[in-house]
Amino acid sequence: MAVRNLSSGATVKDSILKEIPSAEVDVMELDLTSMASVRKFASEFNSLNLPLNILINNAGVMATPFSLSQDGIELQFATNHVGHFLLTYLLLDNMKNASRTSRIEGRIVNVSSEGHRFAYSEGIRFDKINDQSGYNGIGAYGQSKLANILHANELAKCFKEEKVEIIANSLHPGSIITNLLRYHSFIDVIARTLGKLVLKNVQQGAATTCYVALHPQVKEVSGRYFCDSNLAEPSSKAKDVDLAKKLWDFSVDLVS
Repeated sequence: MAVRNLSSGATVKDSILKEIPSAEVDVMELDLTSMASVRKFASEFNSLNLPLNILINNAGVMATPFSLSQDGIELQFATNHVGHFLLTYLLLDNMKNASRTSRIEGRIVNVSSEGHRFAYSEGIRFDKINDQSGYNGIGAYGQSKLANILHANELAKCFKEEKVEIIANSLHPGSIITNLLRYHSFIDVIARTLGKLVLKNVQQGAATTCYVALHPQVKEVSGRYFCDSNLAEPSSKAKDVDLAKKLWDFSVDLVS
């Protein structure tokens, strides 16, 4: 488990071991808002010489007030996309080697959101990523979640061209009762009270992620978007192959 807060990670590890005593769980520090932290984590993980079969890019912040990451990138785009992009990039050789030697299909899962439909009208504001004057919390969140889908799609395309046995997909986990709305106290209170009647709990919210990461029915299915453990159709911008390639090149420049 790659976690920002090691104390919280240790608590989760303990709860897993109580439920499944035979589980082998390691907790390592990773702050996706910092490229230095991502590089440090990837270096430490790769030095363990452990095969990586499944990578779930699950971290996220939502509709935050405008701020910049440690690397000077708008926080939501930095956390939800750039951190995951760099992490995936640094772990790809491991995943490719693991799939070749084990002959088991590798899987990359990007946890996106139906919120990708609320991205800015142009989709990704390449020239205005850090523009505070035109910043909108929901639009920026949608932009970062759109980036998650485009990233998975471009990965899928690359794997197909390289004939690598790894699939990459994205998904909407559903509306879940978590602390994602902590920057909007009034909405957060409503979500935690009335929301219990209509929102998914954490276990239900994890179901689609687990399905895409593990289920045999997803074998060889790549570059697709899932919702409620079924294939779903994302927005037209999320299916734009030119936008996906432009985002890839833009992201490579950001992390270089």
